[in-house]
Amino acid sequence: MKSKSVLIGLHVIGGLTFLSIPVLISPDVFNFKELFSLPPFLRDFTTYFLILVFFYLNYFLLIPKYYYRKKFVIYYVIVISLYLLAEILPRVLFHEMHHHRPHGHVGNGMPRPAFVMWMDISRHFFLFLVAFFAALILKFNEMLKSAQQEKLDAELSYLKAQINPHFLFNTLNSIYSLAIQKSDETANSVVKLSGMMRYVLTESKSDFVALDKEISYIKDYIELQKLRLDNSVKLNVNIISNSLQKQIAPLILIPFIENAFKHGVNSEEDSEITIELGVNETSVNLQVKNKKVTVNNSTESETGLGIENTRKRLHLIYPGKHNLTIEDNQEYFSVYLSVKF
Repeated sequence: MKSKSVLIGLHVIGGLTFLSIPVLISPDVFNFKELFSLPPFLRDFTTYFLILVFFYLNYFLLIPKYYYRKKFVIYYVIVISLYLLAEILPRVLFHEMHHHRPHGHVGNGMPRPAFVMWMDISRHFFLFLVAFFAALILKFNEMLKSAQQEKLDAELSYLKAQINPHFLFNTLNSIYSLAIQKSDETANSVVKLSGMMRYVLTESKSDFVALDKEISYIKDYIELQKLRLDNSVKLNVNIISNSLQKQIAPLILIPFIENAFKHGVNSEEDSEITIELGVNETSVNLQVKNKKVTVNNSTESETGLGIENTRKRLHLIYPGKHNLTIEDNQEYFSVYLSVKF
């Protein structure tokens, strides 16, 4: 809404500036009280006004209705007709032969010299061309931005669609493991999964969500993962949940945490996962580190799927406003992400 108001304001300022040109270049500019009663000025001012009307008529109606639909003959016939109207109509309405200019200016009851008239026509023709091409350029730019936004929305929807089932399947695997073990925590895990799925199905449809909700989702995910972990896993979690009423893109943090649990846990090896999440006035900062362990080959082939999708989302949603650093060595895999609000 704010950007739309700014755009309208710029158009109003631009239009008024354009209409001030015939006033400023008039030889009678210092006789402002009589300016709007002088036929030569009225003729010039009316031509400028008609050119301005043509600009908006071309921008809002002619280009979408005829140019975009490739009705070029009709389009150019209308454009030429409007130019002739803008040039001829003011001369018919304010004929120079009946004008007596004060202060000895050219035109005391006589026609103005031909070269002066041709200079006016040339100036009007140039301004008409400027209005013509300006409308085309602005409309093409608007169309390009619209196409880019549609592509962005489609790509984000596709990436979300890839991410959401990823969470579901991994969480169901965790619950399945608990069910096989006949754990008393199975019912509790189902409740947590229900809350997580409600978040995924409702909140993730929004472009941005409250950071409180995103952090709650992360906490539930970690608690659910704890249910299947044994003493072989050393889990260090430090989450400062003071979100300061900030907002963030949904499911933009969890893939890095999910990746640590997916590729950093093996009951036959000493595993270690560290998760630190903090929020300040300007950014949210996440650091995830896991010790590398042996994983199933089929699972290993999917390594980085969630991270790669999230990397793309970060570039699309937070261009120039995020810092993602990934360190992958022989012993540890670590991620540092900072997202500015």
